[in-house]
Amino acid sequence: MATEVKVPALGESVSEATVAKWYKKVGEAVAADEPIVELETDKVTVEVNAPVAGAIAELVVGEGDEVEVGALIAMINEGAEGAAAAPAEEKAEAKAEEAPAKKEEAKPAPAAAPATSTAANTDHPLPPAVRKLVEDNNLDPAAIPATGKDGRLTKGDVMNYLAGGAPAPRAAAPVAAAPAAPKPERELRDGEERVKMSKLRQTIARRLKEAQNTAAMLTTYNEVDMTNLLACRNQYKDGFEKKHGVKLGFMSFFIKACTTALKEWPAVNAEIDGNSFIYKNYCDIGVAVGTPQGLVVPVIRSAEEKTFAELESTIVDFGKRARDGKLGMDEMTGGSFTISNGGVFGSLLSSPILNAPQSGILGMHKTQMRPVAIDGKVEIRPMMYLALSYDHRIIDGREAVSFLVRVKECIENPERILLDI
Repeated sequence: MATEVKVPALGESVSEATVAKWYKKVGEAVAADEPIVELETDKVTVEVNAPVAGAIAELVVGEGDEVEVGALIAMINEGAEGAAAAPAEEKAEAKAEEAPAKKEEAKPAPAAAPATSTAANTDHPLPPAVRKLVEDNNLDPAAIPATGKDGRLTKGDVMNYLAGGAPAPRAAAPVAAAPAAPKPERELRDGEERVKMSKLRQTIARRLKEAQNTAAMLTTYNEVDMTNLLACRNQYKDGFEKKHGVKLGFMSFFIKACTTALKEWPAVNAEIDGNSFIYKNYCDIGVAVGTPQGLVVPVIRSAEEKTFAELESTIVDFGKRARDGKLGMDEMTGGSFTISNGGVFGSLLSSPILNAPQSGILGMHKTQMRPVAIDGKVEIRPMMYLALSYDHRIIDGREAVSFLVRVKECIENPERILLDI
């Protein structure tokens, strides 16, 4: 019995993904719950497992194709022996690729297709990316030569058709001017290579540019003396790690300082929705994490209620799973405020970009020994620059500056966090 494999729910506001890699080929055996394909969304990478044991009967989409939630991506012959089926299937696929015209002669060709080419099999549903291209350019899919398995139309087929000549409009549609061919990619010079942007990287670029274009973004700066925080950490780090099994870092202090300041200046924790402001009675803090695939921002829920040990454990867990691509969609959505620590990479000063729809983001930086005036004397102190980028449409300058000063006070005197003063 053939069992369908479909794209699972990918999380809030995520409706499509890109097929990054197939782990199995047609004819190969697969066990129940064994990963068969890797899907890349605009936030995380998701593995789809086989619902039953058997053999892969068909891969409906190829690597690089875009698929929507609920779309059919593969068929599995439940209970079939994959070892015996694989060679025959691979041989059949090879014949189909080497002689598509001969295969087409073995069955009646659609009336609209020329005898010398393979016409698209319109009995199969078009993949989302292909359907969008066809609809945007007012094309008749039956008139486009297809190279996919069983006469399926691929995205490359449509792109080649557009580049090779004027598209044929649907019979029912009014005749329109031929769309311009896609802009050709520039020729590479010696020493250059072209790497396709991942879905995550495309989304990062789009969201950052949208934030710049939408928000009235402004950044205010301050500097914080880290002397007391360093002394506190050095005094208690060994006992903290021995009791809780996790190291005491700086991030938990900054999260606590931010939650303290957010309670006093709730506009920094709010967001704009149309013509309304949404104020939040919780502090879901996003912590920016750099990974080889790009920047991700997992969210610590109700951070104001967590202990230092809980915060540090959560941060360590997020960092490890972010680098391994194992974060869940529910851990990447929401968030009311974000903290980004460019100091771990050596950044001395920067202006962070808002993580829309949030209205504020705090940028931490490198701690550096600098001369400062203390009680009329010059002393060398460990100093860090802080930057708060905010949406001026909802946050006034007084609120932004006061928020940052409150964070500064909590870091310079960590006991304020514990005493809530």
